[in-house]
Amino acid sequence: MSLETAAAVVDLVRAASPDAEAEVVVDTVEHALTRFANSFIHQNVAEATTSVRLRLHVDGRTAAGSSTVTDADGLRGLVDRTLAAAALCPPDLQWPGLTAPSPVTDAPSVDEETAAADPAARAARVRAFVTAAGGLETAGYCSTTSFTTAFANSAGQSAAARSALAALDAIARQGLADGVSRIATTRLSELDGAVHGERAAAKARASVDPQELPPGRYEVVMEPSAVMDLLAMLSFNGFNGKAVNERRSFVELGVAQFDPSLSLVDDPLDPAAGGAAFDVEGTPKRRLTFIDAGVSATVAHDRRSAALAGTASTGHALPGGAAYGAIPLNLHLLAAAGGGPVGEVDGPAADSAVADLVAKVGRGLLVSDLWYTRVLDPRTLVVTGLTRNGVWLVEDGVITRPVQNFRFTQSYPQALGPGAVLAVGAQAASIPIGWNVMAYRAPALRLASWNFTGNASG
Repeated sequence: MSLETAAAVVDLVRAASPDAEAEVVVDTVEHALTRFANSFIHQNVAEATTSVRLRLHVDGRTAAGSSTVTDADGLRGLVDRTLAAAALCPPDLQWPGLTAPSPVTDAPSVDEETAAADPAARAARVRAFVTAAGGLETAGYCSTTSFTTAFANSAGQSAAARSALAALDAIARQGLADGVSRIATTRLSELDGAVHGERAAAKARASVDPQELPPGRYEVVMEPSAVMDLLAMLSFNGFNGKAVNERRSFVELGVAQFDPSLSLVDDPLDPAAGGAAFDVEGTPKRRLTFIDAGVSATVAHDRRSAALAGTASTGHALPGGAAYGAIPLNLHLLAAAGGGPVGEVDGPAADSAVADLVAKVGRGLLVSDLWYTRVLDPRTLVVTGLTRNGVWLVEDGVITRPVQNFRFTQSYPQALGPGAVLAVGAQAASIPIGWNVMAYRAPALRLASWNFTGNASG
């Protein structure tokens, strides 16, 4: 039905303005959330929204519009409004044209149990989490999302895809100490609430009565939830073709800017990714390597940024991308040697992988989570933020005591630079981002230095 709607809008544009170039995206998102606090479920919410986005270029001008009204009158109104807006827009001298008809690879099949999950299925994961926390106060949510997207343009390109994702993000609390566990998966059946309840509770118990340590540079082990923030910043502000074109990015292609132990790929066809095999401009996606054994290999482009750079789109266009650029949505950080880590994305092995890294630290910190992170200097990607949900001092390979949260000010590329990555965890975890419609896969990392500039209070 979505593809038929997209084609119908293209036909309406042709009838109203035969010379217009048009592209249409129809998204249907069914997002359901089971939220709990004080160890009780207090809310089940669900929404199903179909949105139609139209972008057209006519008489040298470009305009875009959207609507959630998908009957005949609603679609006709969308076309009329967008054509009227185009007449008022300034000339678009950098219009890159439409995606030509191109084959799109079929994405992995959708797990129907996840796509059709009901509140009882999510509640079962919540119950397991709460029970495994062993009497500690718990809070968080379990969500399931089903996503259908369809594309059509007036050049003849069309494509459709479905995906589904389940996520759990929750804490256990003892006194003022919190422990967190979060995961995303394309199969709800693989989401084990008990594993995550035990993990969060263990962190909370180990975080009671934290001691204050002086600011400074410490060796760190970053758990996957913390590494996810690094990946998000690298994708939004670094490997973004618009940012590179405008010289706001640190990325220098062909230069060994990262430790040779690291590779970073974007793969929408990975069965664990849950992505579509095309973007909002209809450009087919493929596996793409951004960091190849430490070398910055390529950046993400939509059609506009690619045309300005004299290259081709990589299939990373997003709605509103003219303002903020192309962004990878299915990142996976790998150990360069052998293409790993690719082990299980959930379960005890994830904890043992962190423990293996901690065992090699002489004196440093284990960091569970980063939050409230903000870019101070996009050119060097210096970021400030806070730790949360557990920080511990490590001495001679043993966690000796919890410490209070820190504020940090750190260049992310520098922290991952040549010689700065001492070890990569043996397992990757899928961490939900972006309202749980996508996930990044990240291992734990042992880093030589992280610049903590103050305590959380100042």
